[in-house]
Amino acid sequence: MENPKDIALDEIDLRLLDLLQHDASLTNQELAARVHISPPTCLRRVKRLREAGLIERHTALLHTGRLAELVGHGLDAVVEVSLDRQDAEAMEAFEARAIADAQVQQCYRVSPGPDFVLIVHVADMPGYLALAKRLFTQDANVRNVKAFFSVKRAKFDPRIALGRPTARASTPPLTRPSPGASSPRS
Repeated sequence: MENPKDIALDEIDLRLLDLLQHDASLTNQELAARVHISPPTCLRRVKRLREAGLIERHTALLHTGRLAELVGHGLDAVVEVSLDRQDAEAMEAFEARAIADAQVQQCYRVSPGPDFVLIVHVADMPGYLALAKRLFTQDANVRNVKAFFSVKRAKFDPRIALGRPTARASTPPLTRPSPGASSPRS
């Protein structure tokens, strides 16, 4: 794996990363066409970005509303955790337990304030209680836990903004043909 500091990113690399963040299912040919390079060049660039560790993995984002119709809404919580001891060993031990738990979606060490912020998703309140017992009450080093339960998700976007900050997504706008003009077929 290349050291990310040893890789130089140009505008094409940034556009490739942005497109892949938006839709990782794009084929190499589609990516190449969108950034106006040849498919072999596109393939080499994406491989280089992956080998440099800039592309960590490809995942599918599930539609929570549609999935809820089949398996239930579940319960999302943002949980602040403070430890009694903050030495490296204690911090690493708690972090290892937290990231090993499938119901912990995200785990951050933070400062100042609590030591950790967790984003968790459980089936229901009994599921949260079981998680709390596993992670918080069985660990004598956990001093304080504060949970905030989500009542509405207004936004979720795991993409990293690349390039100039904008209020809108960085995907190109759709253009509409002028009245009377013929439109190309997709």
